[in-house]
Amino acid sequence: MASRLHAFNRFELKYLVPVEEAAEIRDELAERMDRDLHSPVGGYGVWSLYYDTPQLRFYWEKIEGLKFRRKLRIRHYGDLDAVTDDSPVRVEIKQRVNRVTQKRRITLPYGVARGLCDERRMVKHSPQESAFVQEVLELVVRLNLQPTAITGYQREALVGRDADTGLRVTFDRRVRGRDRDFHFGIATPQNRFTIPPHMSVMEIKVNERTPHWITDLAARRNLNLVRISKYVQSVEAFGLAPRSVFHVNEADYPPPTPTHKQPAQHDAPSKAGVQ
Repeated sequence: MASRLHAFNRFELKYLVPVEEAAEIRDELAERMDRDLHSPVGGYGVWSLYYDTPQLRFYWEKIEGLKFRRKLRIRHYGDLDAVTDDSPVRVEIKQRVNRVTQKRRITLPYGVARGLCDERRMVKHSPQESAFVQEVLELVVRLNLQPTAITGYQREALVGRDADTGLRVTFDRRVRGRDRDFHFGIATPQNRFTIPPHMSVMEIKVNERTPHWITDLAARRNLNLVRISKYVQSVEAFGLAPRSVFHVNEADYPPPTPTHKQPAQHDAPSKAGVQ
């Protein structure tokens, strides 16, 4: 069996920007970057099921700023309405070592991934994948990990060209999720916005250094770095833990004043369910 294991290191810079400005930045970046081949016009869905201990160990490690910390998640790319046990997903360990973000992941059928993470049983794998699969299983069993929150958003991605081939910039909008009904294939999930829907998360991801023209763009647009975690935001938005200094407060990001009469909105960040 060929290995499905993938691993990489990178640095990440995050900004919280209005959706309209994010579209302007994306168009400006497109002059020097290419659209990711997997990113169609309008973007693609990204859904992640995060696992944590009953005491939210991974959440608190982030809040306390531990120099080494990990998260376990199952991730699906695309819409959820067609997810079956045969759908490919990624079981991923995302960890932070000082300032470097490291990801190790394996692609598995959704049913097999649930067998590993939910049923806590060994699954079929290649010799090259053995260490990673055993690490996932050991984490789940030793720490009593359980499904804690699902996050979802629409992502558009650009990749660098020529000298900037290690550069990747993503724009995530409609950031939402839920703290129950953890099966990806649920017909009518009750999601809600965890970040105000008029805001998007812009992430600059580099292997080594950030190109100067990217930092110049951020300075010219007065973009401020934020320490935001979609998982942390979900935990706090759903009341699983007190709101921390990392929390994105809706009052700090009021929606833009409408210039003409708008139709009634049904997707308020903290009240109504959204898809």
